[in-house]
Amino acid sequence: MKLFIANLKMLSRNKQLLFWSLAFPLIFTAIFGLFFGKDITAGNVILINESKSELATTLEKTFTDTNLFKVRKETDVEVAKKLLKKNQASSIVVVPATFGDVSPEASKTVTVLYDPASQQAGSIVISFVDKVLTGVNYQLQNAKPIYGVTGEKTTSGSFSYFSFVLIGLIGMALMNSNVQSLAINMARYREDKILKRITTTPLPTWQFILAEVASHLVLNILQVGLVIAIGVYVFGGSVGGHVALLFALSLLGAVLFQLIGFVIASATKSASAAEGMSTAITVPMMFLSGVFFPIDQLPKWLFSVVQYLPLSPLLRMMREGALENLSPWSTPQNFIIVLAWIVAALLFAIRRFRLTEE
Repeated sequence: MKLFIANLKMLSRNKQLLFWSLAFPLIFTAIFGLFFGKDITAGNVILINESKSELATTLEKTFTDTNLFKVRKETDVEVAKKLLKKNQASSIVVVPATFGDVSPEASKTVTVLYDPASQQAGSIVISFVDKVLTGVNYQLQNAKPIYGVTGEKTTSGSFSYFSFVLIGLIGMALMNSNVQSLAINMARYREDKILKRITTTPLPTWQFILAEVASHLVLNILQVGLVIAIGVYVFGGSVGGHVALLFALSLLGAVLFQLIGFVIASATKSASAAEGMSTAITVPMMFLSGVFFPIDQLPKWLFSVVQYLPLSPLLRMMREGALENLSPWSTPQNFIIVLAWIVAALLFAIRRFRLTEE
């Protein structure tokens, strides 16, 4: 218990460790929350309605009533183009003066202007306008569409992209803090002969390691709680109603990554080497394990490899339990992979980890 308290004090005094463990994931949470959190629209749209027809009025009302865009009304196309160049809007919708009139020479087309750099946002506006006008065309022709499309969820869960990333950020925080912290700390303790001194005391080695692990688990609980609180209450993310399950899976992941930290400490002889190896492991895993995007979007050959990385099955379990209203054990393969990594890392650490190289 004294070692546990001492480790907590050392963790609290290590400002650099606290930054990477707490502030770093919160920075990522804030960045993604600002872009993809609540009250996020598909872009700012400048609407120039030069027509007084009923159809043009309906189109304008549809734009202003939807929550998909932030609409700004202007009267001059040149002024609107200048705003577009200044990135104050993603596209411009121009409704000609004769649009919607009954005369034969009346304009039948609405123009959408957009910057090539904002092609995706422009495509969304074009699709929106096309859908509105298609509905008007069917109404004027007294016709109904023959074919259509419906969406059907494969699970009962409903979540945004930000909620998807929020779970990924929890896994990223657990991986970075545990792998790097444990590996570097153990290597530094060995360099400073601290571990060697412990071997000359009556203190059992397992108690020293247990105190180290337990103190990091306290930090992990604080990490997960802060990321969830900021993500949910500030940026409108969601982790479902299974918060306790999410914490339990997070602690399982923390144990896994701490063991990987011990493996790195066993394979390196200096703190700088441990830092380099841990970075080389965690950075690729952060981008290839589904923190920011589903890994099934990767090429098939790459997906067949990265699905077995330690972080990948852990994130799948956490998302199934928190976002998809499924049991995290509904796909046993994920738990088996995580357990296999834990067993493999534990066996390697038991065989190779020594308090002293002498």
